[in-house]
Amino acid sequence: MTSPLDRRLVTYPGRRGLADAGLLGARPTVAVVGGGIAGLTAATGLAERGVTVTVFEREDHLGGRVGGWREQLPDGTPVTMSRGFHAFFRQYYNLRTLLTRTDPYLERLTPLSDYPLLDAHGRIDTFAGLPRTPIWNAAVFALRSPTFTPRDLLRLRGREALPLATVSVPETYHRLDHIDASSFLEAINFPAAARHLAFEVFSRSFFADPHDLSAAELAAMFHLYFLGSSEGLVFDVPTEPFPQALWDPLASYLAGRRVEIRTGTAVTALGRTPAGFEVEIGGRTEGFDGIVLACDIAGLRDLVTASPDIATETWRRAIGALRTAPPFLVRRLWLDRPVEARRPPFLGTGSVPPLDNISLLDRYEGEARRWATRTGGSVVELHAYAATTADHSALEKALEQRLHEIYPETRDARVLGESTLWCDDCPLFGVGDFARRPTVRTPDPLLTLAGDGIRIDLPVALMERAAATGWAAANTLLGHWGLAGHALRSVPNRGRIGLVNRLAASKYVGVDGRRRARGATG
Repeated sequence: MTSPLDRRLVTYPGRRGLADAGLLGARPTVAVVGGGIAGLTAATGLAERGVTVTVFEREDHLGGRVGGWREQLPDGTPVTMSRGFHAFFRQYYNLRTLLTRTDPYLERLTPLSDYPLLDAHGRIDTFAGLPRTPIWNAAVFALRSPTFTPRDLLRLRGREALPLATVSVPETYHRLDHIDASSFLEAINFPAAARHLAFEVFSRSFFADPHDLSAAELAAMFHLYFLGSSEGLVFDVPTEPFPQALWDPLASYLAGRRVEIRTGTAVTALGRTPAGFEVEIGGRTEGFDGIVLACDIAGLRDLVTASPDIATETWRRAIGALRTAPPFLVRRLWLDRPVEARRPPFLGTGSVPPLDNISLLDRYEGEARRWATRTGGSVVELHAYAATTADHSALEKALEQRLHEIYPETRDARVLGESTLWCDDCPLFGVGDFARRPTVRTPDPLLTLAGDGIRIDLPVALMERAAATGWAAANTLLGHWGLAGHALRSVPNRGRIGLVNRLAASKYVGVDGRRRARGATG
């Protein structure tokens, strides 16, 4: 296993309690609704303490938005399709803890040494070779950037930019959640040419335009990857498709711990009873002592709407108000010739819309590499986030045109296979949403939530938030039964620059330049 490098990472110990539910006399039963990262993490946390768990997954595969399924190329070759590239950063401590259950040394992950970003003028920024120590990592990135000059650095409005260096959760949300990310960047005088490099890439990783994303969410991301962590921007990717590398082994691990996994099984309603819950599946019901809802946002809304007697009316209204981000497109092409060897495995292209990135799967994924070696071709994947057009065909053609402009060697390539996905099930972290976002705990002590759209007051995001809330959901139920919990970890939940922290503690200067009391929101 790649050990964490940051000596200042924070560990939150699990609650003390009984080691195994068998000591209770009767093992509690829990239904986990959703077999993505959050649901599988919760199932792991519960099963390892002896709780009897059933996982219900609507799709025919595990992994949620990091899942994969079988498709076939026109020549009959079986391939694994997925929703595309995911970066497993070194500071994703809770996710990596889950993966070590079946891969103790994380040998099924391989590092990508860079994450180059291309702007509209052909300039490229790189994360390779950056120092790991905050604040030097961000400073060196800025100073060597072709789009962020030393003059730009001096023109930053330091007082207004303080929240970037003093992130803590939930305080940062109290301060910044009322403003959108784009307006915040303008207010601190962040150079327009560099915005896509240092920030918009993070914004669009949430599948949202910076005008629609909370500035607090953006600041938390900056803290997680730059100023709050010494793990660096190097990340890992699976050496094989997601099912083979991650979820098939975990399913086997869980099966050995009394976990029943039912894929292709949708839960349509929940009912509260004096003894626990009734879970409705296909017109029949099954009883459970506790519930973890680890659905996507749309699924969670539908399930809560169909379950009028769970929790409280206020809570159900809050769930009903949750929003999803705009749709995004994943287009994968199996080409008859290779892409030039000098091309990186992953290239961010957010400044050349509508394309957001290009992935070369055969550079890091075993299945794609074997196909490319056998055929002499390549496997290329294109992403478009926050898509606004209803003309899918036009967007697909525009993405391929951008690919040909950026990698001209693909212009005359013949497409031997293609697969296209449109998805619109990612949570939106919009302006002002934080205060309304549901937490892991609900009004019912035996009903918990987990997922990347669920609030947890730690500096985590994306896949790591899914894993962190999964462990937290398991801990909540385990604590109710007096069972031992699991530790959580995160990057430090405060800025790492002491002088700046003290300045921020004494006064807070908002992005409008006015002094405000600490914790003020408006």
